Amino acid sequence: MANAFRRFRVARKQPESSVITSFYLEPEDGGPVWVAKPGQYLTLRIPGANPVLRTYSLSCAVDTGPHHRISVKREVQGAGSGWLHDHVAEGDVIEVAAPRGSFVLDENSDRPVLLLAGGVGLTPLLSMLHRLAATDRRVWFIHAVENGDVHALHDEVAALAAASQGRITARNVYRTPTQADRDAGRFDAEGIVDRALLQSLLPIDNYQVYLCGPTPFMVAMWRLLTGLGIAPDRIAYEFFGKGGSLARLAEEKPAVVAPAPHSPAHAPKSLARLEFLTDPDARAVPEPAHIASAASPAATGAEVVFARSGITAPWNSASRTILELAEAAGLEPDFSCREGICNTCICDLREGELEYISDPLDPPPAGRALICCSRPVGRVVLDL
Repeated sequence: MANAFRRFRVARKQPESSVITSFYLEPEDGGPVWVAKPGQYLTLRIPGANPVLRTYSLSCAVDTGPHHRISVKREVQGAGSGWLHDHVAEGDVIEVAAPRGSFVLDENSDRPVLLLAGGVGLTPLLSMLHRLAATDRRVWFIHAVENGDVHALHDEVAALAAASQGRITARNVYRTPTQADRDAGRFDAEGIVDRALLQSLLPIDNYQVYLCGPTPFMVAMWRLLTGLGIAPDRIAYEFFGKGGSLARLAEEKPAVVAPAPHSPAHAPKSLARLEFLTDPDARAVPEPAHIASAASPAATGAEVVFARSGITAPWNSASRTILELAEAAGLEPDFSCREGICNTCICDLREGELEYISDPLDPPPAGRALICCSRPVGRVVLDL
């Protein structure tokens, strides 16, 4: 993987709240930063006896300035965030891979936009907001957060809204505001984002929604948004698990999710081995956002034979990758990142040809396949 990474110097380390710090990263070679899309993330290699990879959303404007910026929440047991917060200092050099991810702003649309963030889920949405500030589109930015102590980048959002001549409306919803929050008037509503709040803020219109935050928050927002008549294919989101899993979770009976350092206690099996990107305890990497209008199958009549399991599954548009197809067939392949970064899902390719929907960070050798980011071309036989 070494050739896929580039060295960046930490030009600035800026605390944004009691739990979130921003890192401004400039190329050590003096060259330009990478071209990125609003909403994408960087992959950092965390050094150690067994180096690990961690991903963090770009939180700044992606088309200006000499740096990339990530804004990282300290995790309870996070190897990545703990290293960044406690050991990385200004002037240090770290290894970074190029921007990835398909949870990105649709810049070909002129629809009004609703950016709906929970906690540190604001980071990719703030990148989108910077881009939208340079357009004529109407934007609502709603941020649900615990209180002002943990609320990051408040002033940056407020400045973008203030300079927009009314096109950008920013609203902050504090679940448990402190007296200092009340005295400073730092929030616009108390409690949770609910139907009454959205109806009071949003005119009836054909919105494009971008949603990012903890799992319970996103499930609640999906139910709320679809209940208000917003079509599922107008809701893009950043989430771990199988494509469509947010919609499936929303169809389940509501369950109280106990606080835990790992996955939600009542999460379905597809989420049990992952934590979502914006979870304070996330230790994996995100899959691309699911949007209902997903790409069509690679080839009519394509199928995947899972040789060791004795299962043959026809390729269909309900699955975005072979990993998703395997999960839909009841199999439980090993995986971690779902984005071609970690190589956990690598397996033998006995017959056939694959195409990658996102380029692997470390391409597999001939006769091997990464099923988390590939789909079949015709008939494929895998050693699974």
